Amino acid sequence: MEIAERGEGEMLHYEETEDDSVSPTDLSELLKEGTKESHDRAENTQFVKDFLKGRIKEELFKLATVALYFTYSALEEEMDRNKDNPTFAPLYFPLELHRKEALIKDLQYFYGEDWKEKIECSEATQQYVDRIHHVGQNEPELLVAHAYTRYMGDLSGGQVLKKVAQRALKLPSTEEGIQFYVFGNISNAQQFKQLYRARMNTLDLDKNTKERIVEEANRAFRFNMQVLDELDKIGKSLAEAQDGGLPVHDGKGDLRKCPYYADKLAGNAGPSCPYQGTVALAKQPLVQLMLAACVAVLAGAAAWYMM
Repeated sequence: MEIAERGEGEMLHYEETEDDSVSPTDLSELLKEGTKESHDRAENTQFVKDFLKGRIKEELFKLATVALYFTYSALEEEMDRNKDNPTFAPLYFPLELHRKEALIKDLQYFYGEDWKEKIECSEATQQYVDRIHHVGQNEPELLVAHAYTRYMGDLSGGQVLKKVAQRALKLPSTEEGIQFYVFGNISNAQQFKQLYRARMNTLDLDKNTKERIVEEANRAFRFNMQVLDELDKIGKSLAEAQDGGLPVHDGKGDLRKCPYYADKLAGNAGPSCPYQGTVALAKQPLVQLMLAACVAVLAGAAAWYMM
């Protein structure tokens, strides 16, 4: 792989050459082989299967975007911290890869300018974030595992999800809401992935460290699957609410902040959200007729009292 030099802020240029070769002991090959099973399990989570079939609601997609925002904020903070660390420095591509700013644009699109006040980190996402911070601050040689798992996936299957989301959610052709999937500073995703793997193989790592990185990559996949499972549970709760003819919530703020919704998500058989019950009841024709009659009586009484 040949890489052209670039100035600050310029796009990286690269081209494939014929003398590229890999060894079974190279980190890129160890990760590829060592995470196959985890990769297959992640692809077969219910959330991903439904997503690929276009069965995703906007509210759920928004929550997935929130989870990505917290994840990449943590990852890129630790990457910035370790940009000069020899165990990670060759893989530091902020211009090409960093996703935080793109995710902020997506959150602004979905939630408005006050998006920060409307989101919060979920339990599964927080566990993932905590692990990333631990690695970046205590075991930076393992940070490559998290970067590899996220960015290589984003440049591969993530591009398929981009098209599915745009079509299923009827998002603008100008790519608002899916900026996360747009890598404007990468001219050829396949060649960039080859460059990234080649850079991984230049890291000066012993056998034990490579094995720990593969183990950490599998751990990263598990964290991702836990987030996906959490989203799948939320999706089922949304479907149940809609099938019952009830609104999910009042449409304001973070839907998970409703204690009744959170209780249901946790699997507890508690009372339904009073807002949902009240609105659903008020929509019944007989109830509306009775309310109208009451209003008329009250209006008459008020008029009589004012005379």
